[in-house]
Amino acid sequence: MIAWIEADGRREKAFLEEIRRRGGQTRQDALEAVQDILRQVRLRGDAAARELTLRYDRADLEDFRVSGREWDEGIRQVPADLAKALAQAAENIRAFHERQKRVSWHMTGPEGIFLGLEIRPLKRVGIYVPGGTAAYFSSVLMNAIPAQAAGVEEIYMVTPPSPSGGLAPATLAAARLAGVRQIYKIGGAQAVAALAYGTETVPKVDKITGPGNLYVSLAKRLVAGETDIDKIAGPSEILIIAEGETRAGAEGEGGVRTRAGFIAADLLSQAEHDPMASAILLTPSRALALEAKAELERRLEVLPRKETARQSLKDYGGIIVTRHMDEAAELADAFAPEHLELLMDEPLAWAGRIRNAGAIFMGDFSPEPLGDYFAGPNHILPTGGTARFASPLSVDDFLKKTSLVYYSEKALKSVGDQIMVMARSEGFQAHAGAVQARLDGGDSNQRG
Repeated sequence: MIAWIEADGRREKAFLEEIRRRGGQTRQDALEAVQDILRQVRLRGDAAARELTLRYDRADLEDFRVSGREWDEGIRQVPADLAKALAQAAENIRAFHERQKRVSWHMTGPEGIFLGLEIRPLKRVGIYVPGGTAAYFSSVLMNAIPAQAAGVEEIYMVTPPSPSGGLAPATLAAARLAGVRQIYKIGGAQAVAALAYGTETVPKVDKITGPGNLYVSLAKRLVAGETDIDKIAGPSEILIIAEGETRAGAEGEGGVRTRAGFIAADLLSQAEHDPMASAILLTPSRALALEAKAELERRLEVLPRKETARQSLKDYGGIIVTRHMDEAAELADAFAPEHLELLMDEPLAWAGRIRNAGAIFMGDFSPEPLGDYFAGPNHILPTGGTARFASPLSVDDFLKKTSLVYYSEKALKSVGDQIMVMARSEGFQAHAGAVQARLDGGDSNQRG
């Protein structure tokens, strides 16, 4: 069911590299389909988006916009316990992201120099939220709240409708909590195109954020430059580093809660996402690995989404018995996982040794779904090893920066010769001339 690997310094590295690269291949048929969708929406706007929504989502819509009445009625249908959880999650996410806010700064120098960095929010952003037959209200919060915290004035949301043309009530409630201005019932590459190019109904935005399927990811890649994007999302992944078995909790109704049980539950929490999701355990304890494997097989049989999870574990899951904990940490750092769990007695000490991970969950009682929904840090994370250089979605993604430069006449004269020698050394006489003109008091006869 799941690959079993005894680390020897070679096999485990090859296995992890193959897993890391699994989302990197682009199907030519998908690319051509997305290019055609983008072209249609760019040329025909709403008409094309309407036809494509009928074709792919089987929803026949005259108006993409969610009306105020539809929004209010949907929110009233949210169960009280879910509404309470959503409100608390939104509060946690907002509190975490408010601390990321940055301010403009200025500095002065001698003889009349003023420099600065002006930090401003983007004016208009579009967030993509997966939808259709499922509700991903957590992604609404994770996309929109950082934009709201950054000070973005206009937040527009696109999400696929159900065949009946509706949206999940919890999705509508999350959008209201997160400050979304308008929701459009459009999904897939056509939604990305509508946001990137603008249509009669959908405004052109400055940036598009949010995860989606292969077609959404390809569309975002192709419109980058027309508008900004956050990142290209790949298949999801979890990597767990676990120490040898211990009792992880007190005995309760279910018996002794063991670390092996936690490992199995957490691997499945990722595997049920998608057949291409990856779930990997690294541990130097053979006994723990064997127990986790047995527990994984037992839990899989009663999982509602067991066929999806089974395929994920078969194709992209792995249990690697490492030679020691140091090797496990090194392998994790090289893999740069989206989600990293440290199931051990002293997780803080090991977290400091990991440079590359989208999010690190420390200890036996910090499972990855805590970050998916509730804790506050963003769940839109770098995948496919890009945590080596990329970061979670944050307030910074919704800010832009402008440099400010002011030199007085005296200040420019004090450094003019240095600027000109650099410009002329690069072969740019007109650059030097722009400085010389000021040193000469505007005389058009440039020296040199």
